[in-house]
Amino acid sequence: MAQPLKIVIVGAGIGGLACAIVSRRQGLNVVVLEKVEKLSPVGAGIQIPPNASRVWAQYELLDRLKEYSVISKATQLRRWKDGELLCSRSVGEELDERWPWLVIHRADYQRILVEESERLGVELRLKADVQDIDFENTKVTLGNGEDISGDVIIGADGLWSTFRARILGRDSPPQETGDLAYRGTFSLSALQALKDPAVDELCKKNVVTMWIGPESHSVFYPVRCGNEFNLVMTRPDDLPPGVKTEEGDIQGMKAVFEGWDPVLTKILTAFSSVLRWKMMHHDELAFWTKNNVALLGDACHPSLPYQAQGAAMAVEDGTIIATLLGLYQEAHSKSLPHPTLSETLKLYESLQKLRTTTLHLGSISNQHLYHLDDGPDQEERDRILKAAQWQEKPSGQSEPFIWIDVRYQKAMLSHDAIGGAKKRWEEAIQGPRQERS
Repeated sequence: MAQPLKIVIVGAGIGGLACAIVSRRQGLNVVVLEKVEKLSPVGAGIQIPPNASRVWAQYELLDRLKEYSVISKATQLRRWKDGELLCSRSVGEELDERWPWLVIHRADYQRILVEESERLGVELRLKADVQDIDFENTKVTLGNGEDISGDVIIGADGLWSTFRARILGRDSPPQETGDLAYRGTFSLSALQALKDPAVDELCKKNVVTMWIGPESHSVFYPVRCGNEFNLVMTRPDDLPPGVKTEEGDIQGMKAVFEGWDPVLTKILTAFSSVLRWKMMHHDELAFWTKNNVALLGDACHPSLPYQAQGAAMAVEDGTIIATLLGLYQEAHSKSLPHPTLSETLKLYESLQKLRTTTLHLGSISNQHLYHLDDGPDQEERDRILKAAQWQEKPSGQSEPFIWIDVRYQKAMLSHDAIGGAKKRWEEAIQGPRQERS
């Protein structure tokens, strides 16, 4: 029997770990290289929409994730000034039952994926800083001079990817979006100590609450089974160029949101410290692969988080890569006609590039939707949101905003990454089969 493929994954974020887990489930050998000495998650809360929970359900991790998360029953848009409900969107009964929308702390999410990776036999190496990559021989060189070879190398090294530049042959850093985010978490007890009935009532709801207003918006939801809460607030970016994050000034943050819904401003009084993050994205890359090397996640399609799809797209990427490589290995072991490894990685790119670009542009569209100044355009937006019927338009028609467009939301949230990969593989091998016959 031929030796299993060896997959070298550079980066132990959500997408890299997803690729590692699914690769091991396909019987592939996997080593994950991570440059940090200790895995410490960046950020706080994170959302797992149905297209990602569908993957974890198929690989028997959904129940484990549920143990540390909350099932969000809806995402609600509220007016910035008084909290008036503009629109409430659920994922629908079918998705809610089979592939729910989870909200979870990023530390719990990453820990569960690391534990599953190790259980499956993934070799996870910390303090493994990749300094060079050899595309011809499919190997990387670490900072200590060690060479690590594989059949396939996956660059899952995030927003500030060095693999991106190596594959493209030029520097291609992410671009500023014009927004920055304040991020923080609160314990339930800290919010209860505010002794505010409206805050207490909000904490009882298993929903994602969004206040939208001029140039800014805020997102609030429970994590850790409702024992903690995550709050993200965006505003126009005033960080200097090149500064990615810094400790925020709480009084300055409160000043930005002065005059907003009293429920939100009351929650802000519970902050003891806050971080500010410059929000970045990148236009569609010309290509994601070179020889037997491919990018995934933020390394190839970073976007604004205004659809809660960044990590979900990385999970899709990693799952599709691993599924296709598993099919490659099966065909190769049986001496069946099949694409080359580089062609197999191109199949992954062909599956995900248009989809991720569409979602990237959708996040930019939501940026405009959320941040309208008060006035006629905002009044018309609010009227349309309040009147949403949640019915799919006839073919060729669409809603004014993708946030309430049922066809768009279905395409985003009902996506079957694994099924799509298997279908594309079958399409790819039909040609060689027909030629052989």
